[in-house]
Amino acid sequence: MKSNNSSSSSKSASSNKPKNSNRSGFSKNKGPKNDRRNDKPKKFGNSLTAVKTARKEAKNNAKKKNELNPNLLIQRAQQVVEEVSAIETRFDEMNIHPAILGNLRTMGFEHPTEIQIKTYDKLVEGENLIGIANTGTGKTGAFLIPILQRLLNQENERFLSLVIVPTRELALQVYDEFNKLTRGMKFNAACFIGGTNIEKDLRVLKNPYDIVIATPGRLIDLKDRGGIKLIKFEVLVLDEFDKMLDMGFVKDVRHIVDLMRHRKQTLLFSATKDPKQAAIIDEIVTDPMLVQVSSGQSSSNNVDQDIIRVGANEDKFSILLGMLRKEEFSKVIIFSELKHGATRLSRKLNSCGIKSDCIHGDKSQNYRVNALEKFKSGEINVLVATDVAARGIDVNDITHVINYQLPKDYETYIHRVGRTGRAGKKGVALTFVDSEDGKFEISN
Repeated sequence: MKSNNSSSSSKSASSNKPKNSNRSGFSKNKGPKNDRRNDKPKKFGNSLTAVKTARKEAKNNAKKKNELNPNLLIQRAQQVVEEVSAIETRFDEMNIHPAILGNLRTMGFEHPTEIQIKTYDKLVEGENLIGIANTGTGKTGAFLIPILQRLLNQENERFLSLVIVPTRELALQVYDEFNKLTRGMKFNAACFIGGTNIEKDLRVLKNPYDIVIATPGRLIDLKDRGGIKLIKFEVLVLDEFDKMLDMGFVKDVRHIVDLMRHRKQTLLFSATKDPKQAAIIDEIVTDPMLVQVSSGQSSSNNVDQDIIRVGANEDKFSILLGMLRKEEFSKVIIFSELKHGATRLSRKLNSCGIKSDCIHGDKSQNYRVNALEKFKSGEINVLVATDVAARGIDVNDITHVINYQLPKDYETYIHRVGRTGRAGKKGVALTFVDSEDGKFEISN
């Protein structure tokens, strides 16, 4: 969703279930014709492996060695063009229920983003879909608005939706956006994440709900305790699906999908895609449409990206400190590869007069929420984080993203960079390259 004030998915998995394009409970109402919405999405499949560019080859070579070529991290931002000017269609021209429109206006949104306008009609119709779009381009609204439209159109045919996300922060962000979009309505969401009281979650599940937003581990814990019946859910959303389908989550995701035998729609959204995941995607989603607003292979075009070379005799922390003391570094996320490194770096910054805090997997949920709130409010200028912050942190006006160490792969880098340069604004991403990282010839 594009704000005027600059604030801010496969059909049933059972292989023996026949295809049914007229899924029950899905409206066939279409919005007015629009040249963008009438763009024909491409079938998912071979398109994932068709991209053979020099940039991709460099990335793949780096991955094989478990190294990232620093030359990939140098890119000048293109001229930022407000998406509102490119998309003339307004939300009130898209056959969206007045109750949703009213809340969108309250939130400051008048025009949809490209991923929203290209997917809305098909999602309301019940299509399975894979959506690729850079971070900060309204992917959360792209699946929540169609789900709410169906709920309002067919209140006598209620259905349950499940949104699975990789991080606690992203779950809370989706939950917050659902509540804003449903203000004044009788729909309820439940959010379940690790690090919170599971007994309280079990009590919440005894109340009526329309959508569940959860991280995989906590969802399976609740299922194992008999608190939730996944067979009752008709809609599945995998947000940040590239992360959900990697080695850390794929076993849990497969288990959850296998239990959702009454699924009628599956939606997969992310900023990146991995061709090696094509086989498992085919297991999860039947005949999806692929809508790409970005290639899924490159970082945001409105972020200036560069590297900072650190010589063998140079002190990296002193270089960082000098940067952070400049006025333009007003709201900064620093990514650290290790949890103890993030804690240590935050302490050193505070001891030098730089107001900072850190979030990572060893911090309690309350601590992470409080640190993020301090960062949002401006109480602290710097947030040091591990990749728990690379997905799901939606903070306005982050001026800089700094990688204190070279990221492990390019996909991780893309999601980190996506924390800045959001909502049509320009951002800066800087990556430290240590002398021991110098196995590649650095371009000048």
